Amino acid sequence: MPIARPTGRIPEAAWTSGIRELTEPWKGALGCLGVAVFFAMTIGIISWQALEQPLEEWMLRGQDCFSMVNVSWYGGASLCAQRWPLNGAESPEQPFVSGDFSKNPTGYGPVLERYFLGSTGVTVTVAPDVSLVLSLESHWHFCLGGAGGPLHYVLCISPNITTAHRHMGTQLAGPTRALPDTTLLWSPIWQYDEPVGSAAKIKRGLRSLARRLKRHRMQEGVLALGEHGTAALATMDHVPVERRKRHGTPHIWDPAMIFPLRLSITLSPYASIAAPLFLHLLRDGETGYWLSLQPRYGGCSIPLLTTWKGQLCARLNITNEAALSWYLSRARGLRHKLGATYMIFEGAEGNAFLEQAMSPPTELAGDQYAEMLAAALVTLGNATVISVGARSSHLPLFVQMSPLHSDWSHAGLKGLIPSALHYSLLGYNFFIPDAVGGSLAGDTPGDPELYVRWLQIVTFLPVMAFGTPPWLCCDYWVLNLTRQCIQRHRNFVVPLIIKYSKEWLSSGYPIFRPVWWLSPTDPTAFTVEDEFLIGDEVLVAPITEKGQTWRDIYLPGEGCRWRDTNSARVFDGGTVLRNYSVGLEEVPVFVKTS
Repeated sequence: MPIARPTGRIPEAAWTSGIRELTEPWKGALGCLGVAVFFAMTIGIISWQALEQPLEEWMLRGQDCFSMVNVSWYGGASLCAQRWPLNGAESPEQPFVSGDFSKNPTGYGPVLERYFLGSTGVTVTVAPDVSLVLSLESHWHFCLGGAGGPLHYVLCISPNITTAHRHMGTQLAGPTRALPDTTLLWSPIWQYDEPVGSAAKIKRGLRSLARRLKRHRMQEGVLALGEHGTAALATMDHVPVERRKRHGTPHIWDPAMIFPLRLSITLSPYASIAAPLFLHLLRDGETGYWLSLQPRYGGCSIPLLTTWKGQLCARLNITNEAALSWYLSRARGLRHKLGATYMIFEGAEGNAFLEQAMSPPTELAGDQYAEMLAAALVTLGNATVISVGARSSHLPLFVQMSPLHSDWSHAGLKGLIPSALHYSLLGYNFFIPDAVGGSLAGDTPGDPELYVRWLQIVTFLPVMAFGTPPWLCCDYWVLNLTRQCIQRHRNFVVPLIIKYSKEWLSSGYPIFRPVWWLSPTDPTAFTVEDEFLIGDEVLVAPITEKGQTWRDIYLPGEGCRWRDTNSARVFDGGTVLRNYSVGLEEVPVFVKTS
């Protein structure tokens, strides 16, 4: 039940008693209330009839707030320093639109849905046509508002949090869902992050990395080429014959050079205003290929300029059929020319108009750009990766997780499990975690302990990705551990993911689950952010604190029995193992036996 936002403190009892009185008469059933808040002269009135309650009226000033004092909340938007639950997050009021943390660290990230789930079994789902704004006030409340219009949402009450999500979570992705190319689950991704040079230099670098992986018996996987490297490699066969002979430049790129490794290439919907491609289209009068500002009094449209990876760029106009067809055709051509198996599309998140403090056209309001681009990329096949998730969890796409810092904070290692739980809760089970050790510079670059603890977590996530190879980071024993983790991922984890992906297809249940999934009425389970379940049968409880070789482990599911895969000891569910010993080379993994 929403509470008014007064000028003083929010009464704690207003939330707790309201939920209790609304929930009890509905025990064993689920009920939903459609809520519409209309604003006139900045004052809104909301009212509904609660069972066994007199009619209530709430005076609201432009927004509707929900207490986080006695309720844990999940869902909503991804954050730069991800929390589980959301209660510890802080964010100023801003449009509820996917974004790029490199541009706005305090904004909302690339995976979000208009769905909020409370530990009491309440869900709040906001209508897609609302120009939604959201603010988070740490451990106090979060507030929803309609930017310049009415706020519509549906509030549902269930007996507990798991029942609530089993019902509402299924509806997030709609009635039909499809899987991406699951062969990627078996394939570690090795990112080629060498400084961009000539095409010949990139080719030599890829061959060298492939040889090193083969020498270390890790030659099966994917070599991932970034956007600049993709563009450079694609120009190899355009070098004039005279220059090739003079400098000994190879004719074309041959994917057999890295076999059995496969290649992934990276594209984005951006074009630098200095790039020949952009200038050529502009010279041909194809200004409609890019998002543009429409002149008020006639004249030509002007491309809306923004920044992408430090360059001034224009962004593909996704609403222009000719532009979209040209873009997809170009992507297919690059894939064929370079013999790539996978394509990664970065930069799909965000609203370029809102970034410039402009009102977007109706067809591009909110996250419709990301939604439309995701739907278009499906035509390229299910071996496609995208950097955003907004009303697209039903599509057969992998989602690339945001880069994390190379440190132990919630913007680094501690944010990895909360992010995985957030993605999966919203239906994005097939995500690619950030590279082992983190992609963004931290206080302790090249920290072997951080690398190992990171490696242990991603072993149990959908895809293992590496930026820094283990032989460049750490001692030889870490290289051996990496091989063991890759093998464990293939033999143990991937079959589990495939098994529960079938359940996701039929029911929409998340594959990676919080511990409250099996303990929906235990308050202790609501704040566990450093453990996760794979389906209902495997619990992973890694170390996320620097220098620690022990931890408390919460075993969910009263009446269940859990076997430690390291020691074969069996423990009761619904209990906490205090100061459980965990060596640097170990990760606690428990299998449910009953």
